[in-house]
Amino acid sequence: MKVHEYQAKELLGKAGVAVPAGVVVSTPGEAAKAYEALGGGLVVVKAQVHAGGRGKGVAVGPEVDRADALAIASGEKPRPEGMAKGVQLVKSAADAEKAAASMLGKTLVTYQTGAEGQVVKKVLVTVGHDIVRELYLGIAIDRGLQRPVVMASTEGGVEIEKVAEETPEKITREPVDVGLGLADFQARRICKGLGLTGATAKKGVVFLKNFVKFFLDSDASLAEINPLIVTDKGDVLALDCKLNFDDNAMFRHKDLASLVDEDEEDPYELRAARSGLSYVSLDGDIACLVNGAGLAMSTMDLIKYHGGEPANFLDVGGGADKDQVLEAFRILLDSPRVNAVLVNIFGGIMQCDIIARALLAAYDEIDFRVPLVVRLEGTNSELGKQLLEQSGRKITTADGLTDAAQKVVAAAKRHSA
Repeated sequence: MKVHEYQAKELLGKAGVAVPAGVVVSTPGEAAKAYEALGGGLVVVKAQVHAGGRGKGVAVGPEVDRADALAIASGEKPRPEGMAKGVQLVKSAADAEKAAASMLGKTLVTYQTGAEGQVVKKVLVTVGHDIVRELYLGIAIDRGLQRPVVMASTEGGVEIEKVAEETPEKITREPVDVGLGLADFQARRICKGLGLTGATAKKGVVFLKNFVKFFLDSDASLAEINPLIVTDKGDVLALDCKLNFDDNAMFRHKDLASLVDEDEEDPYELRAARSGLSYVSLDGDIACLVNGAGLAMSTMDLIKYHGGEPANFLDVGGGADKDQVLEAFRILLDSPRVNAVLVNIFGGIMQCDIIARALLAAYDEIDFRVPLVVRLEGTNSELGKQLLEQSGRKITTADGLTDAAQKVVAAAKRHSA
């Protein structure tokens, strides 16, 4: 689950992490009032969408060519004079109002949104600072170490992936013990790596320990502050931040779950989540209905190996009922890109003959406009296959994952021809 920047800053501020003061608004008039409330001076107006690259993004109306806007936002074309960005510096209430008006209700196109862009419904009006240094700070889960790792770099304001590739020596890494948190000596070592000294280093240690504690306490899966700034007064502040939380832990964090902005989420993923299904949309044309994330990965690998492209990842879990299977197929077939569906189920707790009956019921209720290939393995798999083959429906059964992948790739190609 993702949250907006203003929500992330509110959460970090409550956790003792230093962030600039700011007010989120939804009208240009409110932006002018927010400017005055923040005391004037240098203020930043920032579009609130779930995407990076806002500073170079292009806020456009419906009349503008989105592909052209994407080329400009990606730096492939020069930016015309006066084209609104997703982050703007202002020095008066009138300019704050004008900046907000140039973004609100418009579609912000960035290199992360693609040409589709995202509609700006809110902007954050936040205090600007005299910046002495821009740094990078992030926490991610290291699967190899099986624990979070803090990453800090002297190269702030740029993509950390680029720093890792070109100058990896500029990144300081510290693994975190999830039971003990970040130790004092680790926080001091990170500050040393960032070149912080004296009173600023002491503020940096407090910042780091509170940041890591928040990450652990909230079941975050990714936290990134870019840039982390040092001001002319020696303060350490999170100028921009991104927080992602583990969806599977949201039952422990009702306050966080309430922050989700459904307008920013994939509608199919939301629809699947409401039915207890896990769904991720991809770019291909072969829909996959599976039970288990590992099986989903191997299914998609085999489809690609045999020349196909997965259209999605839909996991019905280990105990799906008829209604869930029905909804899963409705979601899969709703996409006009889908040219074939592969059902790949390993029957353990859920027996294959029960799955087969659910598939047949779904087939009768839904217009299957594309070929359906089914591979059943596990408990009562032979009985399940027999039910499908004797049903009279246009369902192709498969023996093994390779056979299933080959059949569904061929079926998709025939259907699209």
